[in-house]
Parts: sequence; C-alpha cells; structure tokens
Amino acid sequence: MGVVKIFTDGSARGNPDGPGGYGAVLQYVDKTGMLHEKELSQGYVKTTNNRMELMAAIAGLEALNRPCEVELYSDSKYLTDAFNQGWIDSWIENDWKRKATGRVKNVDLWKRLLKAMDRHKIRFIWVKGHDGHPENERCDKMAVKAAMSANLIEDEGLYLES
Repeated sequence: MGVVKIFTDGSARGNPDGPGGYGAVLQYVDKTGMLHEKELSQGYVKTTNNRMELMAAIAGLEALNRPCEVELYSDSKYLTDAFNQGWIDSWIENDWKRKATGRVKNVDLWKRLLKAMDRHKIRFIWVKGHDGHPENERCDKMAVKAAMSANLIEDEGLYLES
C-alpha cells in the first residue's frame, strides 16, 4: 500500500447561494524518492462552502486507482471532526439524523465520500486555514480560481434536502 497525501480546500463566494469551487493536491513519493503531484479543481454555479470541502476530499479519493494509505489534510472541522470525533458513525446509526438539529446536511456527499474511502486506510488531519500552510494555501487559490472560472457546473445535490 502506497502512502498518498491529499490536501484539500473548498470555497463558496457568497455562501450559501453563490458560486463555489474546490481544490485538491495529491502527493506521492515513489520508491526512488521522486515526488509525484496531481492537482484537481472544479467550480460550481451555486453551492456552499461545506459542500466544496466535501467535494475536494471526494475528488482526491476518487482519483486514486488502487488501495492506498491516505493522509487527508483539510482546514474543515466539518470534514475532519465528522471522522475524528465519530460523528459519522452516529449519523449513520441514526439514519442520517442529528439529535439536536434534525437531518444531517449534504447526505449525498457524505455517502459518496464513504464510498470513495471504502478501499483505503485514511487518516484525517486538520490544518488551520489561511495560516501559511503551503499546500492548504495552494488548494485555497485553486478553489477560488475554480469558483470564479467560466467553466462552472451545476451542484446537482445542492437542493436535495430542501
């Protein structure tokens, strides 16, 4: 199993009703010590910041073509705490309901993320956003650029819970 580092960030301009995008950088060091990188980004016509944080992680994991050990870095507590604090287990156990606030938002993306995680061993690592972390800053720039691009697509799951 190779070790892959995935750095992610999401952005929504005018959250929750504006354009948004995500950026992800995948890094892998091969047996010779050579660093390989892949950048992924996409912009959406209308979305939310949390959806873009999830999409960045999904895109990174879906880009892997074999089982890997993954270190996934994100500045989103929404994403990292869902796994590190065990929220996701309670949400699944309670049929995607939260005790205090009703239905879990973005269930379509949480399910897609779980499917993308299925064959990998993943460790979620929180990094402070906008704090000089080079890869996080890079992903932020990619996400903002994607959100402002002319190639925006529809976030088809945005209104599933409405």
